[in-house]
Amino acid sequence: MTEEPPVKLSISRRGVATATLNRPRVGNAYNEAMLHALIDGLRKLAANPKVRALVLRGAGKHFQAGADINWLNEATDYPPQRNFEASVATTRAMQMLNEFPKPTIALIQGGCFGGGVGIACCVDVAFCTPDAIFGISEVRVGVAPTPISTYMIGAIGLRQTRRYALTGERFGAMEACRIGLVHEVVPADVMEAKLATVLDAIFLNGPGAMAATKNSFLGANNLKLSDRDITLLAHEGWMQRHSAEGHEGTAAFREKRTPSWYVAS
Repeated sequence: MTEEPPVKLSISRRGVATATLNRPRVGNAYNEAMLHALIDGLRKLAANPKVRALVLRGAGKHFQAGADINWLNEATDYPPQRNFEASVATTRAMQMLNEFPKPTIALIQGGCFGGGVGIACCVDVAFCTPDAIFGISEVRVGVAPTPISTYMIGAIGLRQTRRYALTGERFGAMEACRIGLVHEVVPADVMEAKLATVLDAIFLNGPGAMAATKNSFLGANNLKLSDRDITLLAHEGWMQRHSAEGHEGTAAFREKRTPSWYVAS
């Protein structure tokens, strides 16, 4: 039996590409295989002149649950270079999505945590269903959301990022809309109709004009990352993930207990 790919790609006759995160049994949590599949897919779709827009979806009940905790646990045994490369892959995937030269749309349902929030911040248009739950939850397991930090500030501003990235609080669809993480809350039964309306608006626009507009917006506001920026962000994330605190946090999450740093009231 052929193993399902971690990211499914398709292109419609009209030129709408769809990238479906495809690890539903773990809430589409990302691991190395998913990151590399996403990077490879984004590279191919960006270079394909037939692609006019990109839609991101999550298979199953949830959109994207952040990093796979089992993968993080395995990564503690990786040699340093492989660990660093894994951090680079996370940062690179977000950069490529943020700078994708065609309009991008995310359709979010269920859980959207950590890297899922990063994806929402990197796309041009984000819609969620009323049941969606969000959280920038890295600090809860003793790690830092450095791969998505730039994009969170660009999408929801420094003030909201400071609150939710430092508290790790979960919040619902209406709060996500209020702070600008998503553009609209859309009932599940009309989501496809909403998507069709937005895509039709996109197809009225000049592809080159949209690419130039997006590139200008990102460049003028310092939201494009250099290779040096990616290296620094990846290094910061890797160092914290493999600190004693990072190991304790992931172990506590896996064992379903409170971490050692928790102080009861």
